[in-house]
Amino acid sequence: MIQVSTNAQAPNAPDANPFGAEVIVTGVPVVGGLAYGRIVKPGARPGFGDIDATEIAESLRPAESERFAAAAGVVADRLTERASRNSGVAAEVLIATAALARDRGWIGAANKAISGGAPAALAAIAATDQFVEVFTNLGGLMAERVTDLKDVRDRVVAELLGVAEPGIPVPDEPSILLADDLAPADTAELDPTKVIGLAMRLGGPSSHTSIIARQLGIPCVVAAGALGDIDSGAMGYVDGDLGTVGSSPDPELISVAVAQAHARAKEIAGWRGPGRTSDGHPVAILANVADGSSAREGARAPVEGVGLFRTELAFLERADEPSVAEQVALYREVIDAFPGRKVVIRTLDAGSDKPLKFVNNTEEPNPAMGVRGNRIVKSYPEIRDNQLRALGEAAKGDGRSAPWVMAPMIATVDEAREFAGAVRLQGLIPGVMVEVPSAALLADGILAEVDFVSIGTNDLAQYTMAADRMSPELAELTDPWQPAVLALIAKVGEAGQRANKPVGVCGEAAADPLLACVLVGLGVTSLSTAPAAAAAVGLQLGEVTLQQCRNAAAAALNAVSPAQARDDARTKLG
Repeated sequence: MIQVSTNAQAPNAPDANPFGAEVIVTGVPVVGGLAYGRIVKPGARPGFGDIDATEIAESLRPAESERFAAAAGVVADRLTERASRNSGVAAEVLIATAALARDRGWIGAANKAISGGAPAALAAIAATDQFVEVFTNLGGLMAERVTDLKDVRDRVVAELLGVAEPGIPVPDEPSILLADDLAPADTAELDPTKVIGLAMRLGGPSSHTSIIARQLGIPCVVAAGALGDIDSGAMGYVDGDLGTVGSSPDPELISVAVAQAHARAKEIAGWRGPGRTSDGHPVAILANVADGSSAREGARAPVEGVGLFRTELAFLERADEPSVAEQVALYREVIDAFPGRKVVIRTLDAGSDKPLKFVNNTEEPNPAMGVRGNRIVKSYPEIRDNQLRALGEAAKGDGRSAPWVMAPMIATVDEAREFAGAVRLQGLIPGVMVEVPSAALLADGILAEVDFVSIGTNDLAQYTMAADRMSPELAELTDPWQPAVLALIAKVGEAGQRANKPVGVCGEAAADPLLACVLVGLGVTSLSTAPAAAAAVGLQLGEVTLQQCRNAAAAALNAVSPAQARDDARTKLG
């Protein structure tokens, strides 16, 4: 008997079971592609019921605090070392997770419990419970850290108990990994030759885990609430295009589909650019990078430059602000990886879930709506001044083009005008991020002040739909295919055409080949993706005309749900 389990959206009836699976679970598609293999699931995280709860004698409590601090330090050092072996978003996430293990508030809460007699392991659990409640109540970006903090807790407790560090299985054969959720630290360590498909019961399309899965090129589905219906050990598949996970499919049907997927993968691997539609309309395909290492890796992909250089890695985990000279060296690594080509750099997007140690962070009732991105200038103008000075210095020299520099979290025309003036003083090209709905609504006025805009679809979807992008219950609301989000993108695209200025997309939506065609139809002129996704986007665009893109965009705008928008756009594109 076929059992169809649904969560965020139901598959269309005619194609609900194309591979004859015994069980189908539906979620939100994140990374396209079809993967087929043995189903594996993570082992249970460590249980806490057997921890010795004997009260620590008062004379031994200082030593117990030292034992806790040492364990937390070991975990932080391991995560930092893993970050050094990674690049891009994976490195950024690992550094941020290491910072949680060193967080003074969390350590202080644990020490308070220890001073009351609690053993270090139980103190770590109590401190985590306290902060999980706080982060959950804050919602937004802070709620994203709950999975990370629980992961840190489990690793510290394991260290204290002298047992193996928790983690995910390393399968002996290419397999499909199904999990409730994955800590980004675990996702960053996945071997894409062993874990060839990924599905999670929780998570959202713009979570850190989803972003890393896209960087690794692993077909991925999230918010698949009924994954428990699929047994470990069965043969199964993940369809990252349709957002379905199936077990025990018909061997003949799935074999044909896998062969087609492999043929398509070869086509994608052979695409070298440049980005353009089949009738010659140019669309720049660019890379998202976070440091010199990821930039050099990205330069090997078929991209025309950088559409988003996240500069946070230079600032995170620093006790003091990096000097101008240090910043110049980092920025030059990225600029020099793309000699003579376009490099778009985002100024520091700190605050909220990425606090800086060298600024006084005040408690905010809703950090996602608080002092983050360009808003930090009001209290610490020297941070942005030094960064722009470093960017101007980094651009000097033979063969270096002036970088395009954009500010995050711009909400008004006045903010855009002020930022543009500061950027032009350094001889750089000014732009802004469109992440706040007000910026989309004011696109004409903002484009009158700057030379380009780039749409950050992750935050734009979250703010437009008033939905935490990490909430599995709200994953459909934060889907970039939401017609309301597409309507705001259309407004920006139209403004760009009127001003004859570039409109890019650097959020995760740009990595969806089908959605990329819709974005081009809405007036977007460049798409910036994880380098691993660039060829799939470019190949898809090269198979359709500009008019087909416009027809698909119109159909998606007229839809009433993300599922209908996907289906109607796919129909228009043939």
